[in-house]
Amino acid sequence: REQNHHSRRRLAVLAVFSCYSLVNAFQWIQYSILSNVFAGFYGVSFTQIDWLSMVYMVAYVPLILPATWLLDARGLRLTALLGAGLNALGARYPLTLAAQAVCAVAQVFILGLPSRIASVWFGPTEVSTACAVAVLGNQLGTAIGFLLPPVLVPNTPNDIDLMAHNIGIMFYGTSIVSTLLFFLTGVVFEEKPKYPPSHSQAVLQTKPPEDYSYKQSIINLFKNIPFILLLISYGIMTGAFYSVSTLLNQMIVTHYEGEEVNAGRIGLTLVVAGMVGSIICGLWLDYTKTYKQTTLIVYILSFIGLLVFTFTLDLGYLIVVFVTGGVLGFFMTGYLPLGFEFAVEITYPESEGTSSGLLNASAQIFGIVFTLVQGKLTTDYSPCAGNIFLCAWIFVGIILTALIKSDLRRHNVNSGIMNLDVKAVPVESPVEPESTTLKIQSAL
Repeated sequence: REQNHHSRRRLAVLAVFSCYSLVNAFQWIQYSILSNVFAGFYGVSFTQIDWLSMVYMVAYVPLILPATWLLDARGLRLTALLGAGLNALGARYPLTLAAQAVCAVAQVFILGLPSRIASVWFGPTEVSTACAVAVLGNQLGTAIGFLLPPVLVPNTPNDIDLMAHNIGIMFYGTSIVSTLLFFLTGVVFEEKPKYPPSHSQAVLQTKPPEDYSYKQSIINLFKNIPFILLLISYGIMTGAFYSVSTLLNQMIVTHYEGEEVNAGRIGLTLVVAGMVGSIICGLWLDYTKTYKQTTLIVYILSFIGLLVFTFTLDLGYLIVVFVTGGVLGFFMTGYLPLGFEFAVEITYPESEGTSSGLLNASAQIFGIVFTLVQGKLTTDYSPCAGNIFLCAWIFVGIILTALIKSDLRRHNVNSGIMNLDVKAVPVESPVEPESTTLKIQSAL
């Protein structure tokens, strides 16, 4: 009975986290996919509308270190409640940059949690899939953000009152959903299960808290050369995805005038294909543990996908853009959980929240720069010029990924290859069936 309760609890934790991550991602993209509508409604430039998305990236960078410290010092439950609570608060403000800034702060307490939730609650044969599902919530939010706003707020330049009414409906709806999820988070989230789900978690849980130094953890990560290479390559790939998502409306409307709704649908196709890619990559990692090989292959295919997308964008056939956008999304978004899980493997026993947080900070920095430069190139020259700029950077990312030394520390502990020391701690799903406790004596 206790086992069933635990199994239900961890699925509930994963589901609630995925849902409030979804709402946060929806709030990120809802302006950009209607950039021409909001630019007209407020009488501002496209760049000013782009900043409503970029504030998410700007807020993340200075706040990620305090947020990961809080996750390590105060735990998963408090961090989850902060993320859900700020998300609900941000949805209540009038439609302004201030509201986006509040939601952007909420995102700091959300984006780094997938790998922590997966590691703390799920065993070695499920951990990558659980991380992919947690990332999936954020992607699904982006997908709904591409799909719903163009339907809820059609472009009615001759009837500003109707436009204001439609915008109000969209925001009140978001507010209600995010507030409900805040209360659900309070009910569902627990710090950790009664028994660690893997040997690697058992090792971490036997270390006394006073032995842990957040500052030392950061220093260790920055001394880890494979992690630094991954930090830059992850930033390039994910920053490129952020930039393409933010500027998609402008790219499509440049070549296909009046196709705002289809621009949203292409964005949806991009993200839904990416969700499928994420789950497939998560399942594949749990099955094969081929972290570096999979990451490199997906990186190369993303590069090819962006090249094809770039040179078929202006052919005049929207169906071609749907197909190439889907292929691009499958690989670019499928890469996200790969990067998280690869980082946890090569940085174990450092905190999953800290490595994920730094990866996301890198992605936000690259995202800001890429969005500004690609936006400028798209406006001054053409969408093709902006996309070629991204292709050049992704090629650099391929080289950096190829240089990463694959040292799967967490996997080695779970497999018993590395003898790490734990006092006898019951493990819920031991790797070796005949052993129900770990009896290794030395300390990490």
